[in-house]
Amino acid sequence: MAQTLVFKQALSGSYTIPSSVTNVGGYAFFVCDGLTSVSIGSNVTSIGDSAFYACASLTDVTIPASVTSIGNNAFLGCAALTNVTINGSVTSIGNDAFEVCGNLRSVYFKGNAPNIGSDVFIDNLNPPADDTNVSIYYLPGTTGWSSPFASVPALMWNPLIQASGASFGISNNQFGFNITGTNNFTVVVEACTNLANSAWIPLRTVTLTNGSFYFSEPLQTNSPGRFYGLGLP
Repeated sequence: MAQTLVFKQALSGSYTIPSSVTNVGGYAFFVCDGLTSVSIGSNVTSIGDSAFYACASLTDVTIPASVTSIGNNAFLGCAALTNVTINGSVTSIGNDAFEVCGNLRSVYFKGNAPNIGSDVFIDNLNPPADDTNVSIYYLPGTTGWSSPFASVPALMWNPLIQASGASFGISNNQFGFNITGTNNFTVVVEACTNLANSAWIPLRTVTLTNGSFYFSEPLQTNSPGRFYGLGLP
Protein backbone atom coordinates (compact mmCIF):
# COMPACT_ATOMS: atom_id res chain seq x y z
CA MET A 1 0.00 0.00 0.00
CA ALA A 2 1.37 3.41 -0.98
CA GLN A 3 2.23 5.73 1.88
CA THR A 4 2.82 9.42 2.40
CA LEU A 5 5.60 10.15 4.87
CA VAL A 6 5.00 12.88 7.44
CA PHE A 7 7.63 12.69 10.17
CA LYS A 8 8.11 16.20 11.64
CA GLN A 9 10.94 17.23 13.92
CA ALA A 10 13.16 15.46 16.43
CA LEU A 11 14.80 13.15 13.88
CA SER A 12 18.63 13.19 13.89
CA GLY A 13 21.51 11.38 12.21
CA SER A 14 20.86 9.39 9.04
CA TYR A 15 17.47 8.24 7.80
CA THR A 16 16.37 5.94 4.97
CA ILE A 17 12.91 6.51 3.52
CA PRO A 18 11.45 3.02 2.98
CA SER A 19 10.34 1.64 -0.37
CA SER A 20 6.71 1.64 0.75
CA VAL A 21 6.66 5.44 0.71
CA THR A 22 5.54 7.10 -2.53
CA ASN A 23 5.25 10.71 -1.33
CA VAL A 24 7.31 12.71 1.13
CA GLY A 25 4.55 14.86 2.57
CA GLY A 26 4.55 18.56 3.27
CA TYR A 27 6.61 19.44 6.36
CA ALA A 28 7.67 15.77 6.67
CA PHE A 29 11.09 16.61 8.13
CA PHE A 30 10.26 20.17 9.19
CA VAL A 31 13.12 21.67 11.24
CA CYS A 32 14.82 18.30 11.79
CA ASP A 33 18.02 20.24 12.37
CA GLY A 34 19.89 17.11 13.56
CA LEU A 35 19.27 15.22 10.31
CA THR A 36 22.66 14.81 8.61
CA SER A 37 21.81 12.55 5.66
CA VAL A 38 18.76 11.05 4.01
CA SER A 39 18.36 8.25 1.48
CA ILE A 40 15.18 8.82 -0.49
CA GLY A 41 13.43 5.58 -1.44
CA SER A 42 13.22 4.54 -5.08
CA ASN A 43 9.41 4.62 -5.10
CA VAL A 44 9.05 8.22 -3.97
CA THR A 45 7.42 10.29 -6.73
CA SER A 46 7.05 13.68 -5.04
CA ILE A 47 8.67 15.78 -2.33
CA GLY A 48 6.10 18.04 -0.72
CA ASP A 49 6.15 21.71 0.23
CA SER A 50 8.64 22.48 3.02
CA ALA A 51 9.43 18.77 3.34
CA PHE A 52 13.01 19.37 4.52
CA TYR A 53 12.54 22.97 5.63
CA ALA A 54 15.44 24.16 7.86
CA CYS A 55 17.18 20.78 8.12
CA ALA A 56 20.28 22.74 9.02
CA SER A 57 22.70 19.77 9.27
CA LEU A 58 21.80 18.08 5.97
CA THR A 59 24.93 18.20 3.78
CA ASP A 60 24.03 16.57 0.45
CA VAL A 61 20.95 15.18 -1.26
CA THR A 62 20.33 12.83 -4.19
CA ILE A 63 16.86 12.98 -5.73
CA PRO A 64 16.16 9.52 -7.24
CA ALA A 65 14.84 8.90 -10.75
CA SER A 66 11.36 8.10 -9.42
CA VAL A 67 10.74 11.70 -8.26
CA THR A 68 8.91 13.99 -10.69
CA SER A 69 8.25 17.07 -8.53
CA ILE A 70 9.94 19.02 -5.74
CA GLY A 71 7.59 21.35 -3.83
CA ASN A 72 7.80 24.95 -2.70
CA ASN A 73 10.37 25.61 0.04
CA ALA A 74 11.26 21.91 0.00
CA PHE A 75 14.86 22.45 1.14
CA LEU A 76 14.67 26.10 2.17
CA GLY A 77 17.07 26.95 4.98
CA CYS A 78 19.24 23.83 4.70
CA ALA A 79 22.30 25.83 5.70
CA ALA A 80 24.84 22.97 5.49
CA LEU A 81 23.68 21.68 2.10
CA THR A 82 26.59 21.78 -0.38
CA ASN A 83 25.68 19.42 -3.25
CA VAL A 84 22.44 18.23 -4.82
CA THR A 85 22.02 15.57 -7.53
CA ILE A 86 18.69 15.56 -9.36
CA ASN A 87 17.97 12.56 -11.57
CA GLY A 88 16.24 12.81 -14.90
CA SER A 89 12.54 12.45 -14.07
CA VAL A 90 12.07 15.73 -12.18
CA THR A 91 9.86 18.01 -14.30
CA SER A 92 9.02 20.75 -11.78
CA ILE A 93 10.73 22.50 -8.88
CA GLY A 94 8.67 24.88 -6.75
CA ASN A 95 9.28 28.39 -5.50
CA ASP A 96 12.18 28.90 -3.09
CA ALA A 97 12.95 25.18 -3.09
CA PHE A 98 16.65 25.69 -2.28
CA GLU A 99 16.57 29.26 -1.03
CA VAL A 100 18.67 30.31 1.97
CA CYS A 101 21.09 27.41 1.41
CA GLY A 102 24.16 29.59 1.77
CA ASN A 103 26.70 26.75 1.38
CA LEU A 104 25.12 25.22 -1.71
CA ARG A 105 27.71 25.11 -4.50
CA SER A 106 26.70 22.43 -7.05
CA VAL A 107 23.38 21.20 -8.42
CA TYR A 108 23.86 18.32 -10.87
CA PHE A 109 20.91 17.62 -13.20
CA LYS A 110 20.83 14.31 -15.09
CA GLY A 111 17.81 15.12 -17.28
CA ASN A 112 16.16 17.88 -19.25
CA ALA A 113 15.57 21.28 -17.69
CA PRO A 114 12.52 21.22 -15.37
CA ASN A 115 9.83 23.85 -15.02
CA ILE A 116 11.19 26.13 -12.37
CA GLY A 117 9.57 28.39 -9.78
CA SER A 118 10.78 31.74 -8.52
CA ASP A 119 13.87 32.25 -6.37
CA VAL A 120 14.67 28.52 -6.38
CA PHE A 121 18.35 29.00 -5.59
CA ILE A 122 18.64 32.72 -4.82
CA ASP A 123 18.24 34.13 -1.30
CA ASN A 124 16.12 37.25 -1.71
CA LEU A 125 15.33 37.35 2.00
CA ASN A 126 18.80 38.46 3.05
CA PRO A 127 20.50 40.42 0.24
CA PRO A 128 23.31 40.44 -0.70
CA ALA A 129 22.88 36.69 -0.85
CA ASP A 130 25.47 33.95 -0.34
CA ASP A 131 23.42 31.67 -2.60
CA THR A 132 24.93 33.27 -5.71
CA ASN A 133 27.91 30.88 -5.36
CA VAL A 134 25.82 27.95 -6.65
CA SER A 135 26.27 26.55 -10.17
CA ILE A 136 24.07 24.17 -12.15
CA TYR A 137 25.62 21.33 -14.18
CA TYR A 138 23.75 19.47 -16.92
CA LEU A 139 24.61 16.61 -19.27
CA PRO A 140 25.28 16.73 -23.02
CA GLY A 141 22.22 15.72 -25.03
CA THR A 142 19.69 17.10 -22.55
CA THR A 143 17.42 19.99 -23.53
CA GLY A 144 15.94 23.24 -22.25
CA TRP A 145 19.07 24.64 -20.64
CA SER A 146 20.39 28.18 -20.87
CA SER A 147 22.78 30.18 -18.77
CA PRO A 148 21.85 31.68 -16.44
CA PHE A 149 19.12 29.22 -15.47
CA ALA A 150 16.97 30.12 -12.47
CA SER A 151 19.28 33.14 -12.08
CA VAL A 152 22.46 31.07 -11.55
CA PRO A 153 25.19 29.88 -13.97
CA ALA A 154 24.43 26.66 -15.88
CA LEU A 155 27.35 24.68 -17.32
CA MET A 156 27.41 21.58 -19.48
CA TRP A 157 29.16 18.72 -17.68
CA ASN A 158 31.59 17.55 -20.35
CA PRO A 159 35.03 16.90 -18.79
CA LEU A 160 36.66 13.69 -20.04
CA ILE A 161 39.74 11.68 -19.08
CA GLN A 162 41.73 11.05 -22.25
CA ALA A 163 42.74 7.38 -22.06
CA SER A 164 45.07 7.55 -25.05
CA GLY A 165 47.78 9.75 -26.54
CA ALA A 166 51.37 10.48 -25.66
CA SER A 167 50.53 11.94 -22.26
CA PHE A 168 48.61 8.89 -21.05
CA GLY A 169 50.45 6.34 -18.92
CA ILE A 170 53.64 5.99 -16.91
CA SER A 171 56.50 8.47 -17.08
CA ASN A 172 59.24 9.16 -14.52
CA ASN A 173 57.56 6.91 -11.97
CA GLN A 174 54.31 8.85 -12.33
CA PHE A 175 50.98 7.82 -13.85
CA GLY A 176 49.19 10.61 -15.69
CA PHE A 177 46.54 11.62 -18.21
CA ASN A 178 44.98 14.66 -19.81
CA ILE A 179 41.55 15.92 -18.82
CA THR A 180 39.68 17.95 -21.45
CA GLY A 181 36.46 19.95 -21.33
CA THR A 182 35.01 23.44 -21.26
CA ASN A 183 37.53 26.20 -20.70
CA ASN A 184 38.04 27.03 -17.01
CA PHE A 185 35.80 24.16 -15.86
CA THR A 186 36.68 22.99 -12.34
CA VAL A 187 36.57 19.28 -11.47
CA VAL A 188 37.74 16.97 -8.71
CA VAL A 189 39.97 14.05 -9.72
CA GLU A 190 38.96 11.00 -7.68
CA ALA A 191 40.30 7.46 -7.32
CA CYS A 192 39.17 4.12 -5.95
CA THR A 193 40.63 0.62 -5.83
CA ASN A 194 37.47 -1.49 -6.10
CA LEU A 195 34.64 -0.65 -8.51
CA ALA A 196 32.38 -3.33 -7.05
CA ASN A 197 32.49 -1.63 -3.65
CA SER A 198 33.70 1.79 -4.61
CA ALA A 199 34.80 4.40 -2.11
CA TRP A 200 35.94 7.34 -4.22
CA ILE A 201 38.71 9.41 -2.65
CA PRO A 202 39.21 13.00 -3.88
CA LEU A 203 42.80 13.52 -4.98
CA ARG A 204 42.92 17.04 -6.34
CA THR A 205 40.69 19.89 -7.52
CA VAL A 206 41.84 21.15 -10.92
CA THR A 207 40.81 23.85 -13.40
CA LEU A 208 40.79 23.15 -17.14
CA THR A 209 42.81 26.17 -18.23
CA ASN A 210 42.42 26.53 -22.01
CA GLY A 211 40.16 23.49 -21.88
CA SER A 212 42.63 20.93 -20.53
CA PHE A 213 44.69 19.83 -17.55
CA TYR A 214 47.43 17.22 -17.19
CA PHE A 215 47.03 15.24 -13.98
CA SER A 216 49.66 12.89 -12.58
CA GLU A 217 50.48 11.17 -9.32
CA PRO A 218 53.20 8.76 -8.12
CA LEU A 219 52.70 5.12 -9.06
CA GLN A 220 50.63 3.31 -6.43
CA THR A 221 52.73 0.15 -6.12
CA ASN A 222 50.86 -1.06 -3.02
CA SER A 223 47.56 -1.38 -4.88
CA PRO A 224 46.63 -4.16 -7.39
CA GLY A 225 44.37 -1.76 -9.30
CA ARG A 226 43.45 1.92 -9.32
CA PHE A 227 40.53 3.60 -11.05
CA TYR A 228 40.07 7.31 -11.75
CA GLY A 229 36.98 9.45 -12.14
CA LEU A 230 35.89 13.08 -12.20
CA GLY A 231 33.50 14.65 -9.72
CA LEU A 232 31.92 17.96 -8.84
CA PRO A 233 33.92 20.42 -6.77
